[in-house]
Amino acid sequence: MEQLLAYPAGKSFAGARAAAAVELFYAAGIRVSELLSLRLESVNFQQGWLRVFGKGAKERLVPVNPAALARLREYLTAREFKFGGRAVSEELFLNRDGGKLSRVMMWKDIVALGRAAGVEIKPHPHLFRHTFASHLVQGGADLRAVQEMLGHASLNTTQIYAHVDKGGVKRAHEKFHPDKE
Repeated sequence: MEQLLAYPAGKSFAGARAAAAVELFYAAGIRVSELLSLRLESVNFQQGWLRVFGKGAKERLVPVNPAALARLREYLTAREFKFGGRAVSEELFLNRDGGKLSRVMMWKDIVALGRAAGVEIKPHPHLFRHTFASHLVQGGADLRAVQEMLGHASLNTTQIYAHVDKGGVKRAHEKFHPDKE
């Protein structure tokens, strides 16, 4: 994940778009459909939030880190350079003609970025969502907070994403159990 996020995508429209998408997938744990339906007004750059519409058109606010917002700004600069004052689709992520980007093209962007970055596995959008949840839980995040960020109705669904290693379970038990003797 670090290798992919650190790769300099360059100033091209497609490269900046892929880098911004990867950052947002990992920073916010959003689904590909949620990313592709984002609009400029969905992003709060000042406070670091995305307004996401998930399954069943359920709205949620998801925090986003400054690195992801910086990559998004780079993409928006490349987008502005490419399209100038032309009328384009309302979605944030656009294809080369200014229309809404397709799921297939998003996958191709991510695979191309992974290949260019020298990543051995073939990255895909759901991998970032899973990694997002796993890293939050491994870092000590509350499972209910992760559930909220992912937009899951059931905590059971969140637990599937958040595999905790046995060593982490043992350390948590030793640290928090009242009988520490």
